[in-house]
Amino acid sequence: MTDFEQKLQKYAELAVKIGVQIQKGQNLIINATLDSAELVRLIVKEAYNEGARLVKVNWSDDTVTRLRYDMAADESFLDEPKWYAGEMLEYVENNAAILHVISSDPDLLNGVKAERLTNYQKTYYKAMNQYRQLQMANYFTWSIVAVPSQAWAAKVFPHLPADQQVDALWEAIFRTVRVDQADPVAAWKEHIANLSHKADYLNKKKFKKLHYTAPGTDLTIELPVDHLWVAAESNNDKGVAFLANMPTEEVFTAPLKTGVNGTVTSTKPLSYSGNIIDRFSLTFENGKIVDFKAEQGEDTLKQLLEMDEGSRYLGEVALVPHDSPISQSGLLFYNTLFDENASNHLAIGAGYAFTLEGGSSMSPEQLQKAGINDSLVHVDFMIGSAEMDIYGISADGKQEQIFSKGNWAI
Repeated sequence: MTDFEQKLQKYAELAVKIGVQIQKGQNLIINATLDSAELVRLIVKEAYNEGARLVKVNWSDDTVTRLRYDMAADESFLDEPKWYAGEMLEYVENNAAILHVISSDPDLLNGVKAERLTNYQKTYYKAMNQYRQLQMANYFTWSIVAVPSQAWAAKVFPHLPADQQVDALWEAIFRTVRVDQADPVAAWKEHIANLSHKADYLNKKKFKKLHYTAPGTDLTIELPVDHLWVAAESNNDKGVAFLANMPTEEVFTAPLKTGVNGTVTSTKPLSYSGNIIDRFSLTFENGKIVDFKAEQGEDTLKQLLEMDEGSRYLGEVALVPHDSPISQSGLLFYNTLFDENASNHLAIGAGYAFTLEGGSSMSPEQLQKAGINDSLVHVDFMIGSAEMDIYGISADGKQEQIFSKGNWAI
């Protein structure tokens, strides 16, 4: 094997053994782009080696996707994909694991009519709502990994010759997922333990609120009474562990829907719906986004915030140190899977049920009563920097600095 082939094999093993942690007799459903075929074939083989009952791959193609947005009939974007939603629900209700292998161009849908984007998103999210609720409650195993495409690599490495860009992005991905280490599986287990230690500390503190300060940011976020800080590894409803994102550097929980006040400014571009939103700020009053502005992609940001009532509120609060490996790489990936793990971030939209004690068994109405936001969307955006300080504030008003100059202070 070449060095690249060895790393690709290790990556496939990580996706199966650490990501979805496939169980004997379990089905695996892979949603993947054509650019990822080489890795997907290795993942399929590895899953069968680990005892998978059946591995099914659903392929997609960026070119075909763009052709639809450019050429399909307007009314086709109003069709709910109920057939797809039904298929995915059947899989997860029968204990299948879901793996997404992503590689799309960050600018794939740039220039598409806003009405088409909005109609597609609303119909898709509506059809997938039941599936999404199960996902947000960790009912089933799911994970995301990434593969370079030429368009994505060109966005990340515009200064390199075209024939070197994909290789450069591969090496960057390999480093972020620890494939370059002697024993990647052992390295991930150690990393998961370290993140869990931070989550345990925060859970013992039970802060009432967090106060963020940085250039352009002065934000207070209240937390639900029974919030839980979660790190890296999750457990499905059968108690089987999995890793939803690879890479991951975050410790996260849910905010109190109505407890966010102040202004926050982004520190990295957000790739959303095939478009870039950059240099934007949001102002909150009692949890709701009451004002926003962006130097790039303001119309796209507006579409996101108008998706439904819940898209004007936050669903996630995530802590990531500025000295994380992804941040220290100095790369801007233009992909939230990576960029969110280089920076403290927040998420517009739905909160995860499992970030509340007993939340996974609650109804949507019970979760909302407890202060967890509900929405058709969940979109992470990056706010961290080397100039950010964060204080935890207890119910009695005592403050403890948990982040200093962008890094953990605990």
